[in-house]
Amino acid sequence: PWVKKKRFGIVAAHATLGTGMDIIFLQDLRIDTIIGIYDWERSTRQTVSLDLEMATDIRKAASSDSIEDTLNYKAVAKRLQQFVGESGFQLVETLAEKIAGIVREEFGVAWVRVRVNKPGAIRGARDVGVIIERGTRPVAG
Repeated sequence: PWVKKKRFGIVAAHATLGTGMDIIFLQDLRIDTIIGIYDWERSTRQTVSLDLEMATDIRKAASSDSIEDTLNYKAVAKRLQQFVGESGFQLVETLAEKIAGIVREEFGVAWVRVRVNKPGAIRGARDVGVIIERGTRPVAG
């Protein structure tokens, strides 16, 4: 069992796992930012694509039909658009770690999976990136 901070609400397209844990997700959130180690990357904005899976229990929101009882994915998206758009990291690994920290700390999410894609970074590959998981997957009780 875990406790969710009540700073923002949460709404969702979600998938329910066999454990009873629910996932609110954002897929292909595209944000222009400075990212990379090469000189040209330090002066040219590139598009990164984010996929997020955030563990939560949606039962209260499903029962009340109230945005106040859930994780507001629009608020998460807006916060990440602001943060990533203003960032200037060299590595996608650093960006992913910072995103996971924001989602967990500011939105009270116990577990998050973050995928950061950097399309076109490698000639011949559609995209490259990193996937991280942070926190503990809660088990609904």
